[in-house]
Amino acid sequence: MQAAFAVSTRRVAGLMVLDRSTMSYRSRRDPQDALRMRLHQLAASRVRFGYRRLTVMLRREGWLVNPKRIYRLYTEDGLAVRTKVRKKIARRARVPMQRATRPNEKWSMDFVAARLIDGRWFRVLTVVDQFTRECVLLLADSSLTGHKVALALSQALVERGAPGSITVDNGTEFVSKAMDVWAYQHGVQLDFIRPGRPVENSYIESFNGRLRDECLNVEVFFTIADVREKLERWREDYNQVRPHSALNDQSPQAFANTWAPSAASASTPWPANYTLAGAVQSAMAANPEPGQLFVRPSAGVKGAAEKLVSEGASIEDDSGVWREVLT
Repeated sequence: MQAAFAVSTRRVAGLMVLDRSTMSYRSRRDPQDALRMRLHQLAASRVRFGYRRLTVMLRREGWLVNPKRIYRLYTEDGLAVRTKVRKKIARRARVPMQRATRPNEKWSMDFVAARLIDGRWFRVLTVVDQFTRECVLLLADSSLTGHKVALALSQALVERGAPGSITVDNGTEFVSKAMDVWAYQHGVQLDFIRPGRPVENSYIESFNGRLRDECLNVEVFFTIADVREKLERWREDYNQVRPHSALNDQSPQAFANTWAPSAASASTPWPANYTLAGAVQSAMAANPEPGQLFVRPSAGVKGAAEKLVSEGASIEDDSGVWREVLT
């Protein structure tokens, strides 16, 4: 107002009912120039990292900061990353998806396509470990057949060993005879998702989004050799440095190094009723002639419905209600 209407400070303070000292106040907050400079450097090198991942990177370097401070500096300096707002649609899984419980148990595999600087297309074979989120393989070539995919996977098996299964879509490379023979020879099961349901292979779809956002859309590729070199450099950074929110902001390799089988055995990734249903099916398969299925309610329980049980014992809880449990 003072600049627009060329009036004095006293006049502006009187019109706005403010104390004159407020007009001359200057903030004494630390400008944090060193932190801002480092934040700009990280944002320049990690162009698709948001303020949360930048906070993790700064904490690794020893900066005592919290996400709120980094967010304030992040927005003040105009470093915010524009993201596409996705439409949220309610979805319900057909059946509970079985999740990996240890490293190298389940892999996911897919393809990504991009262009060289001269307009030629190339494809990238991407393979990730569903449990540790490690990028197992990035193979770039002008064309990728089933034979090339099988050869690349054989080389990956030499370094890591064979997984129990690999989740793939219904692409021609994955349903080829070469992949069928390779899977049979190495004892690997190929889990095909339903056609048109990429969400059933969500691990690789999420990884492909990060790969495209942080590498393919940022780098300029001149030749296939240049593509392979830059992809390998990004893969090492992804596995060893990049924080992963699903791993408590650890890098995939750090999470894999600290994982212990005892931790996996202590966790219960599935509800108890799901495991119980599997036990009932296994028991019925082992014994085609089960014993008494329906039993009459105990005399001490009034109004109790008949229960479906297999031959087992009865346990009485504190309330005196008898429950049938499986042996």
